[in-house]
Amino acid sequence: MITIDSINNWFVKNVGSVTLEQAKSWFIYNPDEKLLFNTGLFLGLFLVFYFVYAFLRKTFYLRLTYVILFSLFFYYKSSGIYFLLLLLSSVVDYGLSQIIFRATKDSTKKIYLVISVILNLGLLGYFKYMNFMIATFNDMFHGNYQLHDIFLPVGISFYTFQSMSYIIEIYREEIKPTKNYIEYLFFVSFFPQLVAGPIVRAKDFLPQIYQKLNLSRQDVNNALFLIIGGLIKKTVISNYISVNFVDRVFDTPLSYTSFENLMASYGYAIQIYCDFSGYSDMAIGIALLLGFKLPVNFRTPYKSTSITDFWRRWHISLSTWLKDFLYISMGGNREGSFAGYLFPSLFFFGLLLWGITSYNTSVIPLIIAGVSILLFCLSFLLSSKKKQTLVTNLNLFTTMLLGGLWHGAGAQFIVWGALHGLALAIHKIFVELFPSKKDKKPNFLWRFFSILITFHFVVFCWIFFRARDFETALQVINNIGQLTFEPELWKTIVIGYKNVFGLMLFGYVWHFLPESFTNGMKSVFDKTPLLIKAVILGFVYWIVYATAVAGSQPFIYFQF
Repeated sequence: MITIDSINNWFVKNVGSVTLEQAKSWFIYNPDEKLLFNTGLFLGLFLVFYFVYAFLRKTFYLRLTYVILFSLFFYYKSSGIYFLLLLLSSVVDYGLSQIIFRATKDSTKKIYLVISVILNLGLLGYFKYMNFMIATFNDMFHGNYQLHDIFLPVGISFYTFQSMSYIIEIYREEIKPTKNYIEYLFFVSFFPQLVAGPIVRAKDFLPQIYQKLNLSRQDVNNALFLIIGGLIKKTVISNYISVNFVDRVFDTPLSYTSFENLMASYGYAIQIYCDFSGYSDMAIGIALLLGFKLPVNFRTPYKSTSITDFWRRWHISLSTWLKDFLYISMGGNREGSFAGYLFPSLFFFGLLLWGITSYNTSVIPLIIAGVSILLFCLSFLLSSKKKQTLVTNLNLFTTMLLGGLWHGAGAQFIVWGALHGLALAIHKIFVELFPSKKDKKPNFLWRFFSILITFHFVVFCWIFFRARDFETALQVINNIGQLTFEPELWKTIVIGYKNVFGLMLFGYVWHFLPESFTNGMKSVFDKTPLLIKAVILGFVYWIVYATAVAGSQPFIYFQF
């Protein structure tokens, strides 16, 4: 007979006893132990939270307030006292949105919109770019300004972008403001997507707040399938590859062979995909359990047949945000803007300067600079609509440059954005010069090589994204460039890292599985009894616990 004592004995035997100090630590911020979806602590807290949430499902403001409090606690466990920054930012933005909505003059609306944008970007700029600007100034003008001791609050970019989209949509009269501050704070602080997206539009999310909660059996199936898949992607694949191989190679690329550098680049490509899409899957699944539908953020991006296709599949919520609120605001494909001319000009000038100053050491940087400028010029000179294409490409290039800078304050991120911007411009002119027939699907070989080329271009760009600085990225690329065919050496390395390479292979096979196969797996999962699904979820969490390496690894996009 199962008794409370027998359960307690089993718990103590298998999990261990819980002291008062341990219990306190669950609720106190610890920078080394953030509250992550893939931890047992989150699972335990969420189960308790969800139990109460189920009782509050028929209430409205009580339920919203309850979720807000848990969301603020969730953010406190991630960023400590900086949860107050989230509250302060939300109060200011809510107040400005009310003023903009009630203003009768367009000029007044525009003034408060500009104030809001300056405040939001100013806050973001201080935490993300202050030290970068000081270091750049010191390097350029031999200054001695001290760097600030700045803590970057987790996910500050995500809730800032989300809040900005709310105000801009009110300014554009696409939505009406929420009825009160509680509804707005619920939208901004909703914990499943608070720290790493997907970035949710107010016009898509706010209507769901006012709808009656309706959690169908299919929703539960979808949520559990996403959460289980996300946990495996993040903890089993991404963490293991990162800690046991990729991080080591990118920390000291010259200590490893060319083959290891190449494999680390492939490894990072699947690592970042599993890490970020795994988080998104879990966020979407948890939100679904709460009765809210978040947008899809990834659609097997490495199956893309072009770089344009890639940006329709990778981090979809950010790419559409940048398109709607940055690219179109600068003029899109209609007209040029000051920013659209300024940033590409500065980038190509800097690239040329790098080539000239490096000429005595190597001529390659100058060749890269010249070829890059030539390719960009050809991307609009070869077009039948030169003026319009020039404007489009400049705005597109600026969007990707700023998108790169958004990911981090460093030359490597700017280069990453510039490479994608240049590739998008080249692809546009390629499509114009060699249009495909609308009713004819590309043959297998064409599609295969399109995917292969796009994938390797993306992997090449990830080297800049992953490297700690521009020089390290060049070391990795230079090392890979010296690769020679040595099958015996490759075999030795593969055997030495068999677990890592096995997981990389598993990740890529999973990614490239035909959609029909994935749908079949989902169909089988849907027909499985709910109790067995819960057991599977518990088993996956046990695997997460058992295979935890070097503590919980934060999600890559937390730093953005």
